[in-house]
Amino acid sequence: MSVTTTTAGKSKVAEAVSAANEATVAATTRAYEQTAGATTRAYEQTAGQASAGLETAQAKMKDGTEKAMKTAEDFMAFSQGNLEAFAKSGQIWAAGMQDISKQVAATAQASIEQTLSTFRALTGVKSLRDAVELETSLARSAVEKTMSESGRLTDASMKLAEQTLAPLTARVTLAVEKYSRTQ
Repeated sequence: MSVTTTTAGKSKVAEAVSAANEATVAATTRAYEQTAGATTRAYEQTAGQASAGLETAQAKMKDGTEKAMKTAEDFMAFSQGNLEAFAKSGQIWAAGMQDISKQVAATAQASIEQTLSTFRALTGVKSLRDAVELETSLARSAVEKTMSESGRLTDASMKLAEQTLAPLTARVTLAVEKYSRTQ
């Protein structure tokens, strides 16, 4: 009996060890599956967050690039307007200077003609008194014309300066309005 009991006891121990091994394998398998499942879920969640973060970063980068391009385009358009204003200002100045030069030339021509006329008249005077009167008249006339022409040329020059600066002033005003706003 003792051999039977021993064999039966060994068989029960073997069964118990086998059952324990199976329980351990089952518990280990469950733990592995749970760990693997948790790891997979964590990986998928992290990958999803990384993907969302990457998409957000790409969207912000695209938006920033578009804003930078828009700003560059606005700057180029504004600079083009500045060049046009400088060109227009130069044209106004050139035309105005041409007009003023014509006025000065016409005034000089009229002065020369008056002086020549006075000298012709002097050649035909019969008395010193007539000569002095002609010279006094010429001098008075020359001073009066010089004063009136100086005033007229000063007014024309001031008006030309205002007209020449008008396109540039408009660009400065536009720049202040456009770039002083809070973006």
